[in-house]
Amino acid sequence: MNERVTHIYPNIFELYAGAAQNLYGAVKTAITKRGQALIVLSGGGTPVGLFVLLRQHPYLDLIPWEKIHVFWADERCVPPTDSQSNYGEAYKLLLSHVPIPEENIHPIDGTLDPKEAAMRYHQTLVDFIAPGDIAPAFDWVLLGMGADGHTASLFPGQTEPFDPLVLAFPVQANYDGRPAERVSLTSNAINYAHQVAFLVTGKQKAPVLKQVLEGARVPRMLPPQRIQPPGGVVTWFIDQDAASLLA
Repeated sequence: MNERVTHIYPNIFELYAGAAQNLYGAVKTAITKRGQALIVLSGGGTPVGLFVLLRQHPYLDLIPWEKIHVFWADERCVPPTDSQSNYGEAYKLLLSHVPIPEENIHPIDGTLDPKEAAMRYHQTLVDFIAPGDIAPAFDWVLLGMGADGHTASLFPGQTEPFDPLVLAFPVQANYDGRPAERVSLTSNAINYAHQVAFLVTGKQKAPVLKQVLEGARVPRMLPPQRIQPPGGVVTWFIDQDAASLLA
């Protein structure tokens, strides 16, 4: 049975500090057990402050970056130099500032056709599947949530691949007036994680957050409800604005 933990913070700085500690704990546990950690990053505006915090002391020194492999929950099909590139922004804000080997960074290739990019990323992920598993057992997955309820590039009403062995798939979506071809991890892939961290901030997300956490289960229309790792923990890091409608 998966576990859900909810933290509500008075300000965004404490939220980022809580998320950073969550990441550090997950990475430390994984490296103690297996000698490496697999983490998944996301894009958008919410994680920017977290990325900046992680590249500074004490996390610059505390986290054994050289033993971490980094993946992405989703990507727009744009070059890494584009400001809409999740990989490009994470590299600029975090990864270029910490001692992580380049070969440990595994971006989705946004320069490819989305179908080709998804197939290649699926194969990248397959290389990290432990014997007996059907997906990589990510140690920590960072997710956000849009005001429409999407997470990664899993959108309301969208149909995911029926094959549970498919780990990444192409997506056509229009969010916030920005149409884009994308590649996303499937919810099945994410649900193999040990720890999932949702970062949600802002009053504009309060209505859908209430639906996700306190409303009826309609995972087709509320994609964050699809994220229920059977052997993992989902932790919600929420600021007071986003939490303003919660009971």
